[in-house]
Amino acid sequence: MCDVVLGAQWGDEGKGKLVDILCDDIDVCARCQGGNNAGHTIVVNDVKYDFHMLPSGLINPNCQNLLGSGVVIHVPSLFEELENLEKKGLNGRDRLFISSRAHLVFDFHQRTDKLKEAELSETKKSIGTTGKGIGPTYSTKASRSGIRVHHLVSDEPGAWEEFTVRYHRLINSRYKRYGEFDYDTEEELNRYARYKEALRPFVVDSIDFMQNAIKSNKKILVEGANALMLDLDFGTYPYVTSSSTGIGGVLTGLGIPPRSIRNVYGVVKAYTTRVGEGPFPTEQLNEIGETLQDVGAEFGVTTGRKRRCGWLDLVVLKYSTAINGYTHLNITKLDVLDSFKDIKVGVAYWHKGQKLNSFPEDLLKLANVEVEYVTLPGWQADISKIKDFADLPANAKAYLKFIEKFLEVPIKWVGVGPSRDSMLLKDSS
Repeated sequence: MCDVVLGAQWGDEGKGKLVDILCDDIDVCARCQGGNNAGHTIVVNDVKYDFHMLPSGLINPNCQNLLGSGVVIHVPSLFEELENLEKKGLNGRDRLFISSRAHLVFDFHQRTDKLKEAELSETKKSIGTTGKGIGPTYSTKASRSGIRVHHLVSDEPGAWEEFTVRYHRLINSRYKRYGEFDYDTEEELNRYARYKEALRPFVVDSIDFMQNAIKSNKKILVEGANALMLDLDFGTYPYVTSSSTGIGGVLTGLGIPPRSIRNVYGVVKAYTTRVGEGPFPTEQLNEIGETLQDVGAEFGVTTGRKRRCGWLDLVVLKYSTAINGYTHLNITKLDVLDSFKDIKVGVAYWHKGQKLNSFPEDLLKLANVEVEYVTLPGWQADISKIKDFADLPANAKAYLKFIEKFLEVPIKWVGVGPSRDSMLLKDSS
């Protein structure tokens, strides 16, 4: 059976730490979507590991790790990330597998990603993309002009010739769209001729891989990237990523049946952050937001950009829960709220005197909502050293209870610090 870890807000909730903890007792960890635009930081024995494309399950020496067909792969970044982990003593090449159906991100995808963003910025409608080429790659995938891993590593007669034809056809289409930007196509092709051999040992038929794992009753954990509010269909479109970041992306990105999923764990930061553009109803452009940013060290793992910060938004989380069907929640970074005398929680949106029934799809409306808040008493105590849920201050427990009651989903884990032993297990039976 499969358990799934998904971000419940706008990403950066701390999914990697939960995946790391769960992988202690897992046989397979699989990524289903996204690329190296994601970012997880895991701290083990005071060593910080930054994951972008690779599954966090590599931390566990007994866990196999899969990049599924829904993932888009920038091969140079893949090997760079592997090498950076190896420099810190983490070796996992023999436990990493890559779907033959995954699409390749080329450097020109990254180049056109930035060209597109520059175009949009001229009209003040930039998305806030990471510039990693993820959107352009999914675009070519959808237009059926993309290049997949099997096109690169195939040893069938004429396969390399077909790869080069596909490559030139694809980049010529980019030239037609953006003009003849300066780009060394032959240098990149030569690099991929070398990557072909380096990549081949990792490549598997991921459908067969996952079906065998399910039939063998292996313990499987699916690691989602980004979060529900960045979903291409259900997020704050167009200020979203280019893949399905919710439960639907798990099915389509790995080729597994719905009945194989057991638990869906929603990871929720104890407040709200987001990177990039778009409306953010509970954002605090004041001392409160600055405190959350500073104490929470809110800087993107992948981009280094400051994250926008605000109070916890339960309207977002109610919407996210309805779509993903969380069975349990993991509340992270509760300790960041330690210094606040009062803590506000957004519980409803009002627009033109009417209470909205759900999270609005119209961003013009979203930008003009008034947030209804409930104010809860803070605990004003350092909880970062606490190792048992029962030892949390009464007001911290009350804050968590309020979240549980509102969302009607039990909390199973509470994070009170950056290390893996700072995750408190709560009885959620």
